[in-house]
Amino acid sequence: MSQTDITLNELQQRVDHWIKTVGVRYFSELTNTAVLMEEVGELARIMSRKYGDQSFKAGETDEKLADEMADVLWVLVCLANQTGVDLTKAIELNIQKKTQRDAERHKNNDKLH
Repeated sequence: MSQTDITLNELQQRVDHWIKTVGVRYFSELTNTAVLMEEVGELARIMSRKYGDQSFKAGETDEKLADEMADVLWVLVCLANQTGVDLTKAIELNIQKKTQRDAERHKNNDKLH
């Protein structure tokens, strides 16, 4: 791991520390859910223009793509912290679920070959 690589657990701890020292407190879970939707929308706007059929307006670029992805991740981590979700455990369980459920599904999907 390089110096910038952090685990999900470390990310959850760093976001929590930032919220409690710089951000004062978490927004409510409902507010953060709305903020998450807003951030996903901003990401979708860039994606639809860079990879989809829409074009950028004058002065718009895709330079904020990474920042918008980070904004989505930030708010998702906030929600995990607020609701007591251990993202490391959650993603491990999710990978297991997908592996069992989709063991043959994607291999047998002609659309993917």
